[in-house]
Amino acid sequence: MSCADILDAALALRDPISLEAVNEEAALQRRVDKKFLLTRSQLAALLDRLGSDFAVMEIAGRRVFGYSSTYFDTPGLDQFRAHRQGRRRRFKVRTRTYLDSGLCMFEAKLKGARGETDKHRIPYGLGDSGTMNGEAREFLGALLDAEYGLPLPELRPVMTVDYRRGTLVNPHSRERLTLDVGLLCRDAGGADGPAGVGADGGAREVAGPDLVVVETKSADGRGVADRVLAEMGIRALSMSKYCVGIALLHPHLPANRWNRVLRERFDWDPASSRAGTVPLAA
Repeated sequence: MSCADILDAALALRDPISLEAVNEEAALQRRVDKKFLLTRSQLAALLDRLGSDFAVMEIAGRRVFGYSSTYFDTPGLDQFRAHRQGRRRRFKVRTRTYLDSGLCMFEAKLKGARGETDKHRIPYGLGDSGTMNGEAREFLGALLDAEYGLPLPELRPVMTVDYRRGTLVNPHSRERLTLDVGLLCRDAGGADGPAGVGADGGAREVAGPDLVVVETKSADGRGVADRVLAEMGIRALSMSKYCVGIALLHPHLPANRWNRVLRERFDWDPASSRAGTVPLAA
């Protein structure tokens, strides 16, 4: 069974929780996020060990949903570089489209002074999902000025990531757990900085391995799911879909912060990650 099969089967057995209840009980716009990469056997063990307090988010009878996120960065990929260098004042900007409902949001995730993630979002027109319109620029410009004292930089769409997600929610501990499978990263063609990005022979598409990206979201980073993962000996990783995807699509970019994850978990080989769709082994 693939990770997607294991996820579908396990989520079908859990009690449902509505989106409205999730937003009421565990919205967590300001939170501590931790990311993990799990194999098929680790995913099955995690889902088996989580208690019945974790319900699965269900909307219109669906429990696993298609997502498409378009990320924006400067032509020189300044925010990718800021994340690679671990700068304190860094952010990610994206649109997120919920493929099953056709809803779209414009989102900015800022890193707080204590390492927490501060997420801001506004409803967005589906037809603008691949661009930043005037409303988005005004929203982000005010946010960057208020939080960091920074002007709005020139931002372009640089990558789109498609995947399927299931979400578990524990209303008692006010935490969420997202489980993403079937990652596909696509170059959006908006990066052409001084390092030659966009003209470096990078891949146009990269399909992820049969792993699941697990993200825990809690107020303090010490939720029930965090403890279960620790008991299983699974450590959090410093990674994001955006940074890993950019590194895979543009193999000539320095990606030293994620080299070990890319090589060991994504079977990353810059010499062979050149053209076409590149499927990666688990």
